[in-house]
Amino acid sequence: MSISPLKRALSGGGEGAVSGSGMDRVVERRGLSRTMKLAIGGGAVLLAALLFWWFAPRAGSQTVTMDRLTISEVKTGTFEDFIPLRARVTPLLTVFIDSIEGGRVDKILVEDGADVVAGQPIAMLSNAELQLSTLARQTEVEQQINNMRSQELALSQTRLSNERAILDADLALTTARRQFEREQPLAAKGFVSGKQFNDTRDNYLYQQRRLATLKRSQASDERLQSSQLDQQRESMKSMSAGLGIARTNLDALNLRAPVAGKLSGFSIQIGQSLQRGERIGQIDSPGKNKLQAGVDEFYLGRVQINQTATVDWNGKTYRARITKIYPQVQNNQFQVDLQFTGAEPTGLQRGQTLQAKLSLGDPAPARLIPAGAFYNDTGGNWIFVVAPGGGSAVKRQVRLGRRNPDYVEVLDGLDPGERVITSPYTGFADKDRLDLSTAKE
Repeated sequence: MSISPLKRALSGGGEGAVSGSGMDRVVERRGLSRTMKLAIGGGAVLLAALLFWWFAPRAGSQTVTMDRLTISEVKTGTFEDFIPLRARVTPLLTVFIDSIEGGRVDKILVEDGADVVAGQPIAMLSNAELQLSTLARQTEVEQQINNMRSQELALSQTRLSNERAILDADLALTTARRQFEREQPLAAKGFVSGKQFNDTRDNYLYQQRRLATLKRSQASDERLQSSQLDQQRESMKSMSAGLGIARTNLDALNLRAPVAGKLSGFSIQIGQSLQRGERIGQIDSPGKNKLQAGVDEFYLGRVQINQTATVDWNGKTYRARITKIYPQVQNNQFQVDLQFTGAEPTGLQRGQTLQAKLSLGDPAPARLIPAGAFYNDTGGNWIFVVAPGGGSAVKRQVRLGRRNPDYVEVLDGLDPGERVITSPYTGFADKDRLDLSTAKE
């Protein structure tokens, strides 16, 4: 029985052992081709670029969570053009009381908050220096007035003296003329001597010239005297007026109410020294009030005199109108005055605040969006419009018109049914696109 070469080899015996080298073969290893490697590398680079583009922040866009936003729908409705006002009650007429002449407070005749009538004394002051100077001025003025009256009397006497001289000269001329007329025919017949007739004629001529001279002198004196008298009368009027002012200043130490009303801010004390022109109180018109309100500067060009407003008070509505506009803008507001056009609410107190509604126009149909803080960021020139799918919002130029506390009028750029972001645009006002996402859990 023959043994197979394999068994013989396993048993390790015999010369006829067969070597395994005749059965080994070299296995050839095959790798990726160069082309395949380049294709795989290019695909990896492209995939990385796509992933970076998808996840990297984009210029002009930002991801915003929905819980930060208020989204409103554009609707069609009636726009009511009005402004809500918070008006403060102030007196319709306020007259301030100043100490015209300074002095020491001697008496206080009324208390703060009292109702006073025009001309009623409210306090008495004393000022020794003013009293002495006023008395000295009064004495000086009276003395000057007396001197001018004496001059006026002297001028009147001079006028009378001139008139008497004219009368005497006229009488003398009449006498000389008669004498001349009597002697002239007698002298021609030789009954009167030539010397006597010549003396009579010379006297007659002298009296003529004397009367003419006196009349010219009287006319000149009359003009001068009339001018002097007129000047003195004007001077007397001026001095009398100055004396009246001096007496008025002295009387101003007795403080009086200039008008009737309620006295307020009157807090002086006895013995207190007041400076000239110092304010000591005011008088408010009784039972008549006005309203003062601040209006946003946005409406400065739309608020006009005589526009009407309604005021709600104790369940009743009262009408008022704008009577004055203060164009100065402070803290983004300007002030207006309103007066009641009919019956005034009873029980109003100074400083009390009332809610008013100022009408700027008649109600009209319009496209509307709810008022929101977005307007402060955009000025009404653009707004973020939400895409139909709700996943994004894009900036869009719009034209907005009038606004009230509830709605803003849409003039152009938005259609009914579109949705817009009306909450503040803080943090993304410079973006052109928003990617909207739900809040993270």
